[in-house]
Amino acid sequence: MAKTTFNSELFKFAVIPNYDNAIAFLADTLAEREEWDFLDNNTKNYSILKNYLEFTFRKLLQEKKVKFTSDNKFACFNTGLVTENLEDIFAYFEEYKNPRPGFTTPFCFKAFLKKSDNNVLRHFSNFLPDVTDFFDKPELLIFNPKCDIIPDLDHILVDNLARFPAHLQSADDAELRRQLIGAIDEVKKRVRTNYKIAVPQYYDNKIQLLLPLCLTSGSPNPDLALVIHKLNDSTYTARTCLTLKMAYNNARLIVKPQSNWLKP
Repeated sequence: MAKTTFNSELFKFAVIPNYDNAIAFLADTLAEREEWDFLDNNTKNYSILKNYLEFTFRKLLQEKKVKFTSDNKFACFNTGLVTENLEDIFAYFEEYKNPRPGFTTPFCFKAFLKKSDNNVLRHFSNFLPDVTDFFDKPELLIFNPKCDIIPDLDHILVDNLARFPAHLQSADDAELRRQLIGAIDEVKKRVRTNYKIAVPQYYDNKIQLLLPLCLTSGSPNPDLALVIHKLNDSTYTARTCLTLKMAYNNARLIVKPQSNWLKP
């Protein structure tokens, strides 16, 4: 199967010189400290932060919250991140003045700037860009223990098998099904006694919830995250599961997960 090419909306919007250096400055100097790499990464590449900025930008475009000056020479968006002193941090762009032939990207990235920076105030003080909005239906962010959870076992096992631990991918079909059903039954009981186990994520323009699936006997750590979403007032449906890295990336779009099971 051919690998899907990732098309970055942020890089369509702007030329970003020295992108890795800008990301490192944002993570290590400007923003409130946070872990932006997965713990098993051998090198520091800020993969979580890069994913966060790309998909935050996409949602801001949808919400028309990327701001432009009246002459269209400057642009700015709110990253949703803050400094240690809780100042908003913005991505700041200028008109791209020397485009190459056939190059249609309109802006050039200049810097990540805090709210009090002169460039931000000079051009955008009257209409500072707002953060993206994930909270128009806050009730979706919290698990409702009165609802049933109905999984589509066939879909999860057939379409998501490659995400399962290696020692289970080769397991007998019946054994894998038993493991999955047991893990789902267990997490159903756990989340009904502690709703905080359910971590909200944003994916495909929807708020969903993530639940830990423990499939490996004797292991204290979950192997996968079960994705559930509200079907109606009495039912959640579960049609897919994610690796923990995929789940963390999706959850971080909303807020830094405050969970004892979903970590970088």
